[in-house]
Amino acid sequence: MKYRYVVVEGPIGSGKTTLARLLSEHYDATLLMEDPGANPFLPMFYRDMKRHALATQMFFLFQRINQLSAIKQPDLFEHKAIADYMLAKDRLFAKLTLDDNEFGLYSQLYNHLRPQAPNPDLVIYLQASVDQLMERIQRRARPMERGISEDYLMKLSESYTRYFYDYVESPLLIVNSDRFNFADNREHFEMLLTRVESMRGMREYFNAA
Repeated sequence: MKYRYVVVEGPIGSGKTTLARLLSEHYDATLLMEDPGANPFLPMFYRDMKRHALATQMFFLFQRINQLSAIKQPDLFEHKAIADYMLAKDRLFAKLTLDDNEFGLYSQLYNHLRPQAPNPDLVIYLQASVDQLMERIQRRARPMERGISEDYLMKLSESYTRYFYDYVESPLLIVNSDRFNFADNREHFEMLLTRVESMRGMREYFNAA
């Protein structure tokens, strides 16, 4: 693989963790994964977003910074890494869930910590319809995700769309994941690998025929 640090991103239920794991196994790369189960505020957040949003965001911000800053160390810098998140997604969630005063406080801390995280060499953005996202979330039946509403997913998906519309920091591959099943269909995964290796531009698209 010509990229050293690749990020797979997308809304909850888009399949980013599954794809990141498959890519890391294929390329023998370090896998950097979010650990939502370690966030003690997350179950409470899904039950009462307004009350627990700030604590939830702060926990995730420090968790992500600690993990991403580690790959800038000299002993890890030359090894390939695949992540199922990018730091900027933290700000997307914060903007969506925090009030103005909380977001102002959060932004000061985010801007202070942001330089510690490296920029990805490639971002794979998984798009999916809200119906698909809801179906996948319901199918995996994680207790902490039971409080996720369709309205929240719609706002989150719109936030991702707006963010990546203007994204220019790294090469970006936009994948419509509604019709792809990377976990169970090896042909789909091989098609994606070919698409990744053939990328030449800063923004390209990959859709199922």
